[in-house]
Amino acid sequence: MRNEIMTQIQSEQDWHRFLHEQPYWYRKLSRNPKSFDQFKIAALNYHQKTIPHQVEKFTNGVQMASMMVNMFQAMNTSD
Repeated sequence: MRNEIMTQIQSEQDWHRFLHEQPYWYRKLSRNPKSFDQFKIAALNYHQKTIPHQVEKFTNGVQMASMMVNMFQAMNTSD
């Protein structure tokens, strides 16, 4: 693999861990260094750091908080 690509991968812990867990990408980047952008996108999806994943996590948190508020209100009205 090219040194500049390996340096970039080692600079990001998530990319390094993704490469370790998915050795297919090591072979793919060795053969075609131009697919580095695809590697970054795949790593983001793997670690669930894309915008849709972040929105989903936020929505789940809001739903959990809403459920807790509703539960506390139900407990107070039953007293």
